[in-house]
Amino acid sequence: MRIGITTTIPIEVLFAAGHVPVDLNNVFINSPDPAELVDRAELDGYPRNICGWTKGLYATALHEGIKSMVFVTQGDCSNTQALMETLELRGVEVIPFAFPYDRDATLLRRHVEHLMARLGATWQDVKAATERLDQIRLKVHQIDRLTWQEGLASGRENHYFQVACSDFNGDPSAFEAEIDGLMGKLAERQPRAPGVRLAYVGVPPIVTDLYDFLELIGARVVFNEVQRQFSMPFDTPDLVERYRLYTYPYTVFKRIDDIRAEIDRRGVDGIVHYVQSFCFRQIEDLIIREKLGMPTITIEGDKPGKLDARTRLRLEAFVEMLRK
Repeated sequence: MRIGITTTIPIEVLFAAGHVPVDLNNVFINSPDPAELVDRAELDGYPRNICGWTKGLYATALHEGIKSMVFVTQGDCSNTQALMETLELRGVEVIPFAFPYDRDATLLRRHVEHLMARLGATWQDVKAATERLDQIRLKVHQIDRLTWQEGLASGRENHYFQVACSDFNGDPSAFEAEIDGLMGKLAERQPRAPGVRLAYVGVPPIVTDLYDFLELIGARVVFNEVQRQFSMPFDTPDLVERYRLYTYPYTVFKRIDDIRAEIDRRGVDGIVHYVQSFCFRQIEDLIIREKLGMPTITIEGDKPGKLDARTRLRLEAFVEMLRK
């Protein structure tokens, strides 16, 4: 059965139980007309001043005919409960999951085991699924290294393959073949100096041309923060510990520790902090700026589409400032 998800969860459990996970974020943003899906949610009654991702998830779930969804009730979006309720109104089965705020390992294990029981997976099944998915994750980690260390993969490629680790596009074997295809192309490329080296911090963008535009003006994203977290870059075989180390669902301070370590390791010149309109994470911008103390530009996205002219001008000025 296809089961919708709205963010990264212990995906190994879904595969172990024989289900096909569908990350509705990826389906939404890669649809032929994502703006139309936002409009559909508003026609159904979603307010204009609600996050575009939330509206896109709602409409995409209905468009895709999703019958069951796992919702992260703690550790993701503040709109999740209302999203759950409006989809339950439309007949979607609600399966809750939570990341404990204090990263308590015992409580997290309890939530994982509750999800396993709900979907019908055993620890033996989960272990086998984890081993299979980790083979693919290692290849994605190699793409990440070829981005920041070798200058072979682009920021967009880095973004895409890491963000797709949230559900492995519903088909791990086909996704692995896609990775292998890129690796073959990268082997034939000449290394390219990234120019200004940027870190992308924040949730994946709803705007569609950010990475291409940055390369056009002489910069390259060599670190995608949240996307990298989706690929589970943690050296532990323990599933619960892995999702305890995963920074996105917990406090911003754990994210900052990870960001600081990676920008130092990757020689980052400046930070692009993306915030989504009407999202509570906009407030965290002041913490990120104060704690990291690096040149930072904060850009905001609302509905899916290309960068607006004002944001393009601001990015050009920021990159030029870093270059000088």
